[in-house]
Amino acid sequence: MAKPVLSLFIVGLSFSLLSCTQLSPLEQALIDAEFEVKRVLDLADEHEIQIRYTQIKRGENNIPEFTTYALFEDSETYFYPASTAKLPVAALALQRIRELQAEGVAIDRNTPFHIRDRDNHPIALEDSTALSGTLSIAHLIKKIFLVSDNDAYNYLFDFLGTDYINSQLRDKGLKEASIHHKFLFGADNNTTWEYYFLGEQDTLYARKSIHAEELISNGNLKKMIKGVGYLDDKELVNEPFDFSKKNRISINDLEGILKRIIFPEGFDLDERFGLLEEDYEFLQYWMSRNTLESNDPDYSTNPDLYDSYVKFFIYGDQKGAMTNNIRIFNKVGDAYGTLTETAYIQDEASNIEFLLTATVHVNENQIFNDNVYEFDSIGFPFMAGLGRAILNYEQVRN
Repeated sequence: MAKPVLSLFIVGLSFSLLSCTQLSPLEQALIDAEFEVKRVLDLADEHEIQIRYTQIKRGENNIPEFTTYALFEDSETYFYPASTAKLPVAALALQRIRELQAEGVAIDRNTPFHIRDRDNHPIALEDSTALSGTLSIAHLIKKIFLVSDNDAYNYLFDFLGTDYINSQLRDKGLKEASIHHKFLFGADNNTTWEYYFLGEQDTLYARKSIHAEELISNGNLKKMIKGVGYLDDKELVNEPFDFSKKNRISINDLEGILKRIIFPEGFDLDERFGLLEEDYEFLQYWMSRNTLESNDPDYSTNPDLYDSYVKFFIYGDQKGAMTNNIRIFNKVGDAYGTLTETAYIQDEASNIEFLLTATVHVNENQIFNDNVYEFDSIGFPFMAGLGRAILNYEQVRN
């Protein structure tokens, strides 16, 4: 875990004096960060901050070389990953389609499907956000990246099942990631719904309900028990909130998942997702779009879904400020007072590219489920300022 250097951010020393010490590039970048970043760094433990910054240098044959710097990173300390858990599920859903194709099943990511429970009651038969009106793996993945849609994730989660998700993550070397649950209150996370992929006249593939055989544990991580209370059906429970059965991804593995999607050639075949080039291009395209860059689905008429709605780094505290100059290939998560993002940030005009992953916790009253979190006043300004600090550092370094 990186050694804290908080005093460097709060005392009135000049950069020239600080440059004499052995500062990492990440620490150097943060010296000139905005006040909204520094005030949170001054309370790093309280805000459960972890930051991972990876420089990218193009070597021979344009092959990327990575150098990573971290601050407060601790794989043994738990933070709630929220919707960043949707990132591996999106990739694994495309992988599963490719596996079924290899078995002779004539479906693809655009094949319509229905979802029913084990008693044949409908769960989802259509998608009103799709121009076609139908459910498809491709359209659900678009919604995951454009607006972090919970239903889209829930449908893909049950298409795969927890045994498949977690075994695949571990097989790929992602041993600090465990996906336990849907984002659906009262859901049965161990027994899936049934899926029927449809042709014009018949069912092309029927995936019956799957029951999980393996229960994955988060182990004995620190800070899995948080706060002083939580709301349960509007009733205050004066006990800490238990995250031990919640999803878990370390920032090391979160960056690792992102790198496997953006730079698959940097991993051995058995560590990559089982995808074709067109699958990677599909993922990369949609994870780099902002909310307003799509007409299927079309969110342009919803003022709450502004351009930076799911882009925390650089733009998270602004609306209408995003341009085509900078592309952010990312996945964010925000819940229970925690903001998290993993991103590949690219500025082709300036020949800049880097990876940034971070998490911050803002819950002053230490009560969970009350929706009283300091996202707007502390969380988003911190994440946006952090992204700007690294971008500014890269621009000078370049």
